[in-house]
Amino acid sequence: MEGHSVTLHNNDTQLKSAHLIRWTFVTRESPIVRINKEANKVSIFVDVLDGMFRDRLQVDDQTGSLTITNITTQHSGLYQITISGKQQISYTFNITVYARLPVPVISRDTSQCSSSVSTCVVLCSVMNVTHVSLSWYKGKSLLSSISVSDLNIRLSLPLEVEYQETNTYRCVINNPITNHTQHLNITQVCQKCSGLTFIHKVVMCCAAFGSLKIATVLLIICVCRKLRK
Repeated sequence: MEGHSVTLHNNDTQLKSAHLIRWTFVTRESPIVRINKEANKVSIFVDVLDGMFRDRLQVDDQTGSLTITNITTQHSGLYQITISGKQQISYTFNITVYARLPVPVISRDTSQCSSSVSTCVVLCSVMNVTHVSLSWYKGKSLLSSISVSDLNIRLSLPLEVEYQETNTYRCVINNPITNHTQHLNITQVCQKCSGLTFIHKVVMCCAAFGSLKIATVLLIICVCRKLRK
């Protein structure tokens, strides 16, 4: 998770005879640490990759283990330790860093709002997410789910409920590390739609013409035709 620390442990038995240890961020083809045991010197390359590792690397010069602190998603990728001694050997580590999860937002889908129906369509939404799943639950039962992997996008999942329902619904966002839950309050979210009168509908249609005079004339014509009927 972003903000945490991770340690890449080295337990190689050849470490005692090693004279040089190197750590490389393979994903970006950049060296980050060099331990010269013969010279008893540790070099940490803090300025590589625009300083993305600055003040984040800690290395044990005895074991060669590497710790990355306050880690972010840009540090995801492959890391390799190369131990040079009587022979050269390498080990590779794969780190996946997950962003902190936002709390889901539940709102009404106003495009589905109608005073003539007894159901309400709600949306559970999150913004700018990667590698997450968004799910609706009724009690402990999974109703629907949607996932996103590689793109930072807005993710929304609809749910249709009855106005007078007493069932418990919750929306859950999760990744392999953690999750957040938001409960649905039907009474609060699903307010009854207020029906539009005939004149209101005409005014809305006429407003699209962009001229108040044209809208007024059309409104009078429409109302007169309605009254004649």
